[in-house]
Amino acid sequence: MEVYQIKVFLEVARHLSFTAASDTLNLTQPAVSAKIKSLETEIGTSLFYRSGKRVQLTEVGQFLFKEGQKLIEIENQLRHKIEEIKQGKNSQIKIGCTASISEGWVPPLIFQYRQKYPDIQIQCSIFESAESLYRAIIDNKIDVGISELSFAEFTEISATAIASFQYSLILTAKHPLAKNKWLSLKDLQKYAWVVLPPDTPNRLVLESRLTELGISLADFSKVETVDTPSLMRTYLTQGNFLGFASSFDFKAERQSNLLVSISLQEFPLESNVFLLLPQQLSQSVLSNSDMSCGKLRQHTNRKSRSLNPIEKFVALIQSTANSSNSVSLESHQASPIRLKSPNFIVHSNNSQRPNTIVLNLGVQNATIPTVTGGLVIQRLGLLEHFLPREGRYSSTQYKINWHDFPLGAPIIRGLQSGQLDIGLLGDYPSLLSAIASDDAADRQTKTRLVSFVSANPDGSCNAVIVPHKSKLHSLEDLRGRVIAVPGCSSAHGMVMRSLNTANLLAEVEIAIFDGSNLNYPNQLADGYAHFAPFHAIACRQGKFRYLLSDDLSGLPAFHAVLASEILADQYPEIVIAYLKALKAAQYWCMTTSSALSLIGRWTNVDSEILSQILSSPDRKNQSQRFFPEMTIRTDWIAQHIVDLSSIPGNENMGSIDLNQWIQPEFLEKAHNSV
Repeated sequence: MEVYQIKVFLEVARHLSFTAASDTLNLTQPAVSAKIKSLETEIGTSLFYRSGKRVQLTEVGQFLFKEGQKLIEIENQLRHKIEEIKQGKNSQIKIGCTASISEGWVPPLIFQYRQKYPDIQIQCSIFESAESLYRAIIDNKIDVGISELSFAEFTEISATAIASFQYSLILTAKHPLAKNKWLSLKDLQKYAWVVLPPDTPNRLVLESRLTELGISLADFSKVETVDTPSLMRTYLTQGNFLGFASSFDFKAERQSNLLVSISLQEFPLESNVFLLLPQQLSQSVLSNSDMSCGKLRQHTNRKSRSLNPIEKFVALIQSTANSSNSVSLESHQASPIRLKSPNFIVHSNNSQRPNTIVLNLGVQNATIPTVTGGLVIQRLGLLEHFLPREGRYSSTQYKINWHDFPLGAPIIRGLQSGQLDIGLLGDYPSLLSAIASDDAADRQTKTRLVSFVSANPDGSCNAVIVPHKSKLHSLEDLRGRVIAVPGCSSAHGMVMRSLNTANLLAEVEIAIFDGSNLNYPNQLADGYAHFAPFHAIACRQGKFRYLLSDDLSGLPAFHAVLASEILADQYPEIVIAYLKALKAAQYWCMTTSSALSLIGRWTNVDSEILSQILSSPDRKNQSQRFFPEMTIRTDWIAQHIVDLSSIPGNENMGSIDLNQWIQPEFLEKAHNSV
């Protein structure tokens, strides 16, 4: 059935005359008759009664006359729409967004759009649930979606990060907890909470994060579910409840100080706002609007043709983001790290028997240069957030055990014996972990160096100290003396290299102590070598002063991430997940003003000492600091091996195969996927 056949039929039906219809259509009467006959043959019935020159509609003809006009109207609308698109005059755009986005992010954008394009009608629909927004996109009821969720599990939707925001605890200013700067969800289970329905984005985000941490809302003593933000507001202000909200929610109440926000340890990083488009349209729309590959990019030469309303909207988002720098963070030398968007679909593990993977991590929480690789990840729950949960890990449960050690020696033994899966070690102990154990039972267990944690380019963060009243003032004064060092530590390596460089190695006795006692119980020692922050703490207490604060061998100091060969080979995705968590922890430390004070609280180390040891990119011109650094410096490692392998007891260093031991591909994948 052709549209033109319907047009001919409608003219004959309107005039009830083939002759009049032929005049209107500028056709011959035989041509009109042929079109009608062809249509009747196709539908299998007559449309007209013919009695001489008189023509009447059959019952089917009457139905087609009534309904066929709708088809012509649709055709006219389609032609008109196509012509508008061809001329760049498509005059309407339909936007859909979640309730939070509609309150805090979209209104200024719509205002700007209407001011810039007054002839384009813009319609904004608000969706209370994630599913309703998803359905509207795939059913083409809206042209563009904006959401806190990426819907990454749906291949028919394209998601592009366009802005960022923060989740936090929200409560009335009169609440007893309101004076806190940071709180943890795990410490708030005894309080009364109010939350929105399960299918709302905020609730999905909260419950997804709780699941990662091995808890649920059922573990909280009192949880009330309400249908609307206005009801939630009432519970917060009148019932002293706690709530979970994005920075878009309750803006007026926050500005008037009726409600306040408190940072949550489990939500230390910002989250993304996503632009959602049907996949089949995304490539052309994003490329024409200077957005691609899921990220905003700077303006390039656009095609000369006019942009359609959707492209104009996306271009406006781009210009707004570039001017406000909402996606890129140029003030810090680090790419923004965001929390992942949770899956819209909750995957059930009922069909498979859960597989539990136990992860044992050896860390040195008191060793400040490694704090981002251990304590920060642990406190912020970042490893749980980045662990794989799709594909072969879809039915996996994780049990994470953090083992805190005062020194690296037990971490070396744990990695080599298979009791630890990941360990944080300084430069010298990292190299020791690469040497095969003399114990036959341990020889099959090897380590892989997968990342750096921190770097001290001038090697100044290991130091030799002496009692405050000591008569020793130089390295030469140690000749014939005893210096105590924590065994197998970076300070141990520094002392051996420094003494060897000064030709004093055979003239100074190196005694080993366990390094965990800051009172230095070895009364027979004349001096002590230690790594940060312990020498700084000892000197700050007034009992010691610095004898040697420089690495005379001239080698940079570093700390590294070591993974067991078994973990690296069997579960490479877990190693990558840990490195993602490390990258996020370092980004948090560099971009969070209260990071040092929190680390000080967690480690019980004075903030002044912390600031002397830790640094961030804006302070790289200062020495005596460790800098967050994940890039593996093979040249540094090779030079350490050269210098140490000439020292008695370290000859086996020369047997380390760096090409096999160092595996930078894990770090590359972590950087590419965060």
